[in-house]
Amino acid sequence: MSVRSIGVFDSGVGGLTVFREIARALPGEPLIYLGDSARVPYGTKSPATIVRYSLEAARYLMSRDVKMLVVACNTATAAALPVLQEQLPIPVIGVVEPGARAAVAVTSGVVGVIATEGTVRSKAYTKAIHAIDAGIEVIESAAPLFVPLAEEGWANTHVAREVAEVYLESLIDAGIDTLVLGCTHYPILRGTIEQVVGGAVTIVDSAETTAHTVQEALGASATLADPRRQFLVTDAEERFRRIAGEFLEQEIEHLELVSLG
Repeated sequence: MSVRSIGVFDSGVGGLTVFREIARALPGEPLIYLGDSARVPYGTKSPATIVRYSLEAARYLMSRDVKMLVVACNTATAAALPVLQEQLPIPVIGVVEPGARAAVAVTSGVVGVIATEGTVRSKAYTKAIHAIDAGIEVIESAAPLFVPLAEEGWANTHVAREVAEVYLESLIDAGIDTLVLGCTHYPILRGTIEQVVGGAVTIVDSAETTAHTVQEALGASATLADPRRQFLVTDAEERFRRIAGEFLEQEIEHLELVSLG
């Protein structure tokens, strides 16, 4: 049985939502998480820059001998997934297609998507949802301030609530019945978002559906009793340690500062 790790990367702490769900679905698998905190956020960068950053992160994780790569960032998935899948000799899984499938499965016909500027600009979710069902109405809206709110640990504050009300008002008025959290940072604010949209709107968290996709793709998984969970960051390691520890509800023991350039 292979004991090589699954690699997971994002621009910062947001991909921890995906990391957490993979750890829950595959408790015997060793995992390596890479947060490119020196260059967060990816959502405001050009597609060419995002591809370059993603390749650098992927190559670094390949140097750690990972057996699978999970792109735990919607912006990087939208911009770089085909390039990564073409260039890497291991399976590469993104977060957009699993989220799209989950939305199609539960919607009554009007899906809202909140994401970074880069993801919205790419229309990645609209394309992925329409590839499954062209009759579903998809409304994508950028919510860039959610990323720094998550990165600073401000998810459950009145500031986050007020920002959510501004971002979500137009989607609520448009009559959405399903809301896709189209950035892996956003599930950190899920409680606040649910308060604003109300119980009539179904929340789709791509982290959960991505974990199921990883589980299906992996086939036979490792069954280590105490699998190693490593965390790598490119900057601000103590802030990452604090926020990650609170979010994952565990002590972050194996944390390294690395350089991707």
